[in-house]
Amino acid sequence: MIARGCPMASDRKEVLLPPESNVARLWSARRRVILLTGLAAGLILFFLWLPNGARAAMFTALRANRTMVTMLVVFSLITVSLLWSAGRSLDTRIFLLFNLRGSHPKWLDRAMWLATQAGNMITAVILAVIFFIIKYRRLTVEIILGTLTLWLLVEVIKTLTDRARPFMDHEKARVIGWRERGRSFPSGHTAQTFFLAMLISHWFHPGIWGTAALYAAAGLVGFTRMYVGAHYPRDVLGGAVLGSVWGILVRLVDPYWFGRF
Repeated sequence: MIARGCPMASDRKEVLLPPESNVARLWSARRRVILLTGLAAGLILFFLWLPNGARAAMFTALRANRTMVTMLVVFSLITVSLLWSAGRSLDTRIFLLFNLRGSHPKWLDRAMWLATQAGNMITAVILAVIFFIIKYRRLTVEIILGTLTLWLLVEVIKTLTDRARPFMDHEKARVIGWRERGRSFPSGHTAQTFFLAMLISHWFHPGIWGTAALYAAAGLVGFTRMYVGAHYPRDVLGGAVLGSVWGILVRLVDPYWFGRF
């Protein structure tokens, strides 16, 4: 028997969301499509703008350069691993270890926040101006065009993966400075610093210790992205691999695009 006052399942009314909520969700989905289309169009136009020799050099390098192919495979595996629940759990544990555990004096927070700024585009602009002044024009072009195209690529991948930032998933996460906008994977700051480290090491051949110092500085920026609460470990690792690959590609196409300037 059915007790009085207990409505049948068919009599229960569904909770309807207000119209403005549906509109907001629809606009959010369309905005992602528009953003992705625009970013992808920017990358396609850039590749069309390159001379035929430059495009051919890139594809030839992809087939011949084992290091670059290996890096791309690693980046692909990192991206796919975002779907694995075990990977997400490990990501969270490592992030919370760097972000929450231990002592966090104010001077260290300030130092980490300052160090993480080395990965923004302003740093790339400053370096480009310096190298332009001291007559390294080709390196200036590589930094400017490489930074712009890398930013486009990172934004395309972020839009596709749509991974939330750590502070959006974990209320206890510490955020040093402001809350970063956009999505989380891959880390654009880390990609930028590894891209610059790759270019500078190729240009100046600083030796083992100099190269190690460049990549240690880039790695420090990656660490700060977790410390300030902006990224998970896999975001940082993916950014490091992507930035390094982009640095190799930019060096390969340099002989073809520099003639346009």
